[in-house]
Formats: sequence, structure tokens, C-alpha cells
Amino acid sequence: MAFITSDLTAAAVALTALAIVSIVALRGWRDWIQLKRDELAAGHVAVAHDATVPHAGSRIEIADLKERLRKLEAIAAGVDL
Repeated sequence: MAFITSDLTAAAVALTALAIVSIVALRGWRDWIQLKRDELAAGHVAVAHDATVPHAGSRIEIADLKERLRKLEAIAAGVDL
């Protein structure tokens, strides 16, 4: 009978600890979601890069266009590449 009481006590303590951790995690999650909603509503969303710097894909496309333009100018000038 003593073993049942200690096992039951340990299970109750573990269940209580799990419930407390779950409640704290849920509260943190809700607060984080509310923070993100407030940021979106205020328009202060953190941007990962500066708006004046073009994306890497844009820079590659610009370099490709410059190379094509250089080749077309060479063809128009009669230069053999």
C-alpha cells in the first residue's frame, strides 16, 4: 500500500509540473504572437536588409543584362567576339 501512495504522489507531481510548464509555454507563445501582431499593426516590421541595397537576384540579373548589352554593342560595332 505504501508503494501505491508514493507512485501516485510522484505521478501527481509530474502531472502538475507538466501542466505548469505547458501553461507557461502557452502564455509565452500568445504574448509573442501578440507582439508580432502589434508590430504589423504599427508598421515596424524588422527588415532583414537595407531597402536601398538590391537583392542578390536583382544584382545577378543586372550583371547579365550588362553583359548582353556589351555583346550587342560589340556586334553592332562589328567587333568579333
